Amino acid sequence: MTPVEWPLRLIPRRPPTFLEGLAVSLLAVAVAVLVRGVLVGWPQTLGLSGTYFPAIMVATVYGGVRWGWATLAAALALGLANPAGFPQGVYAPGLYVAFALSGAVTVTVAGALRHVLLHLEQARRAQEITQEALDRSEARLRLAQDAGGVGLWDWDVATGDGIWSPTLHRNLGLDPVRDANVRSLLDMVHPEDREKVRQGNITAVKEGRMDPIEYRVIWPDGSIHWLLSRGEMLRDDEGTIVRAVGVNIDVTERRMAFEQVRESEARFRALADSAPVLLWVSKTDGQREFVNQAYAAFLGATDEQSLRFDWRERLHPEDLPRIMDEQVAGEAARELFTLEARYSTVEGAWRWIRSFSQPRYGPQGDFIGFIGIAFDVTDAKQAETDLKRINELLAETVQAALAERDEAEAALRHAQKLEAVGQLTGGVAHDFNNLLTVIIGALDLIQRHPADAERRERMIDAALGAARRGERLTGQLLAFSRRQALTPQAVVVDDLLADAEPLLRRAVGEAVSLTVAPAAPGAVAMIDTAQFEAAVMNLVVNARDAVASGGSIRLETGVCDLAEGEAAEIPAGAYVRVVVHDTGVGMDEATIARVFDPFFTTKEIGKGTGLGLSQVYGFARQSGGGVAIDSALGKGASVRLYLPRSAAAPVEAERVATGVARGPALRILLVEDDAEVGDLVAMMLEDLNHRVFRADGAPAFARFMASGQAIDLLITDLIMPGDKTGVDLARDAVKARPGLPVILSSGYTGEALASADGAPWPLLRKPYAADELAQAILGVMAGEASPTSG
Repeated sequence: MTPVEWPLRLIPRRPPTFLEGLAVSLLAVAVAVLVRGVLVGWPQTLGLSGTYFPAIMVATVYGGVRWGWATLAAALALGLANPAGFPQGVYAPGLYVAFALSGAVTVTVAGALRHVLLHLEQARRAQEITQEALDRSEARLRLAQDAGGVGLWDWDVATGDGIWSPTLHRNLGLDPVRDANVRSLLDMVHPEDREKVRQGNITAVKEGRMDPIEYRVIWPDGSIHWLLSRGEMLRDDEGTIVRAVGVNIDVTERRMAFEQVRESEARFRALADSAPVLLWVSKTDGQREFVNQAYAAFLGATDEQSLRFDWRERLHPEDLPRIMDEQVAGEAARELFTLEARYSTVEGAWRWIRSFSQPRYGPQGDFIGFIGIAFDVTDAKQAETDLKRINELLAETVQAALAERDEAEAALRHAQKLEAVGQLTGGVAHDFNNLLTVIIGALDLIQRHPADAERRERMIDAALGAARRGERLTGQLLAFSRRQALTPQAVVVDDLLADAEPLLRRAVGEAVSLTVAPAAPGAVAMIDTAQFEAAVMNLVVNARDAVASGGSIRLETGVCDLAEGEAAEIPAGAYVRVVVHDTGVGMDEATIARVFDPFFTTKEIGKGTGLGLSQVYGFARQSGGGVAIDSALGKGASVRLYLPRSAAAPVEAERVATGVARGPALRILLVEDDAEVGDLVAMMLEDLNHRVFRADGAPAFARFMASGQAIDLLITDLIMPGDKTGVDLARDAVKARPGLPVILSSGYTGEALASADGAPWPLLRKPYAADELAQAILGVMAGEASPTSG
């Protein structure tokens, strides 16, 4: 402890109270008296003594000048109280005055000392505060550098030595103790980039200007990283370049992303060029902007020539007028259209080419041209001709005709497989374009006539209706592909049919008789109730369309046990069987073989999507059961739906509340990679009086969680870009903040469905309305939502 530090220990951090000062003064006097008694004897304890001066000094330094005077006064009082305490032969009044003057000097000097010490303490504290602020500022700078991967460097042009920041050492994969100089940096630069960096340094020294440069470095572990270097050359008073300062930024992720995009484009080009069909992409004016090698090879031209080639030069004269009319009509409609005609090859041979052109749209939904595919169907055309000739000559050359027919049928099947891609695209585009026409038209009318309330309500109802039809169509597609997330519950099948019977009767109408005959009392199945009701509705509506006026439909249930192999594609086990019989026209074997194919329908165009029985099939298989059909032309049809029986206790049907239920205002973190969907959901949540925080993916989510911001609920999309799903994010959030409520959301779960099935959080299916979102929030905050709700 230094000579200055020990008096500082006597000075309290705050001014002493009256009682504290009094106590110190009395204690100092008491110690002085005690010391006098020990030194001169207890009979002479009271009296003037030099032992009072340290007491006066201590009281002054601790409590201030006033307590120094108080202590001096107490000493003088004690001296008067014991006149015998003065030494023999000493003039008492003179000694008393001398003591008082000495005490006054002691108080004055001690007070000045206290004042100096207080100023020293204040200066020391100010220095500590300044140093702390400087340390915090440097820490923030280091944090910013680390977060942005910005490394600072400073090197002497003459010696090549310099200073590297810790972040720059990290960008180079080096330990911070490594010497910093230009030679060390050049040693780490990739051999292919080393000369470029060296020449850049030479140019900077000569011209006094350092241009930005990107180059690769090789870390000690062998990994390669990209750095962006920016710097400035500094001159002395005489204009000579003496130093260079700048930054190195790690741009590895950006370069990797660039390389991935370039690799993706190259992969697309390789795939397109390896395809045995003609592929092209056109702009709005019809000009080609991409063709594959098969396209150019058919024309016998280069890629550049193929982009400008006029196909009318190769069209057969008999097909030219028809093709021109069909092409103009197809492009004007901006829908999928097909052309088929004869085209001349570069050798002059005529080949039948069938093409499919599909409109394409930009990120903003604006039309930007067509993408097309074409393939040679000459063999299929020839196969059809050959089949006719074979049939005519069948009686004369049976063996030869059969072999030729098999070959022709194989060629025809190959052509049909290629055509299936176009048919599937056309079916989806047709239905969704109809729905989008209603939605876009309704929104356009609302925008044009915002003040017309009656028109606005009608248009809103029309748009919502079209959107719901699109939702059902998407659900049917997902159900067929077994990608739809189901919500299985243990339910009594007969009870579900009893609840659905009024709706089924309204769907059938009065012209057809509907009989409902439940015969599986108490039989429980673990199924999604909404998908079950949709499946039964599809079967009943199909039956209604198949029977004539006055016909009948019978819907019955029962229980059965299937043996192994008893029903095709249905495993052995105990089932609840739901059967729909009709007295309609029936189906032949060829129709039965395709009846579950998506988009296959025997109805007129516009009367059905061909997805009804696909949904039934997908629902049954995803529920662990199956479906079978018995039918013949003119004898009606029976469709049997098999659902595995369950021993679980049935649950009561859930009643959906109407209206938007508002709960308490919450702080909600919304993780959604689709910006438009995120904006819409955020507006829904804000309309429900919640405060919304946004994160557009896993990195943004991690940054938000690291910020420490308090939240009450996490809503995350199930499918995320990158290697993490919404389930992974939810697990990270709950691990960091135990007990945090979570809602998963998705319209198409894909491969992430398995992890979502095992997750302890509810799944809210897209699309959903504000009231469904509000109900999901109320349920999860109340702890009532089951892990499979949706």
